[in-house]
Amino acid sequence: MRKAPALTAGLLLCAFSFASPSCAQTATGSLEFTARITPTAARSEPVRQFTFYILTKSYTDIVKEAEEKEPPPKRDEYLDSLKLSPELTAWLKSHDTLDLTAPDVDKLISPEDIIHVPEFLLAYQRSNSGGVTTGLPRPRFREADRTADPAKYEKLKQDYLNALLKFLRAHPETISGVELELDGVNPQRKWAALQSARQKRVVRLAPDLAQLKFLAARADTDLEGHAAVSGLAPGAYWISSLNLEATAGDMRVHWDVPVKIEAGQTARVELSNLNSTDALSTNP
Repeated sequence: MRKAPALTAGLLLCAFSFASPSCAQTATGSLEFTARITPTAARSEPVRQFTFYILTKSYTDIVKEAEEKEPPPKRDEYLDSLKLSPELTAWLKSHDTLDLTAPDVDKLISPEDIIHVPEFLLAYQRSNSGGVTTGLPRPRFREADRTADPAKYEKLKQDYLNALLKFLRAHPETISGVELELDGVNPQRKWAALQSARQKRVVRLAPDLAQLKFLAARADTDLEGHAAVSGLAPGAYWISSLNLEATAGDMRVHWDVPVKIEAGQTARVELSNLNSTDALSTNP
């Protein structure tokens, strides 16, 4: 009866201070895993001398956090920053497109768009220049009349636009190919460059974020593709290759595999093609 208080005190000491080696062993868990890749029509190969990262958060979610820290450029703000006519800017916003040279974009352009958007009108005139389009109205106003006789200039210009609109409605097929003349005002190239620059920042940020905030341990595989980690506090973890690719034959893969660690237990995981992700289609 007298030994009971001492035993209770010892258990409490073990629970709260982990003072003895036996307490530490039962308070933590271990992880063992083997990584193997099976190339197409070939035998499975071990992933040798490859560094894996044991994370407290899924790397997929870490990438999302990195993307939040590097928000994508805002489309409308980007369009407003360009040196385009207000009419073309409004057209791009309303048609939810940025690539004026994409196939079939000419099918989105109406006869009225040709008349009202200066860039479309110029592209249409270039596309149908050289007398290749029979019956196409020709402008009779001259640039010199703009200052010398503004009233005459505006009347002749409006007469031309009215005649051209009538022709366009009767011959909508003449709009075909107009996108070939819009490369000079196409916003897609610069937009793609902005998105690419943002993606590169995310690619740099995500692995750093993973290692600074969510890294529990690192483990290098041996020549058999095996690795082990001990002393992990109980909880949820992810075995991750971060943005590094493991390769074998024609296979290039990433891993971000969840595992649960329990006190005093060893979790065992087999990493393979089945629980990997294709490196060509994954996040940074």
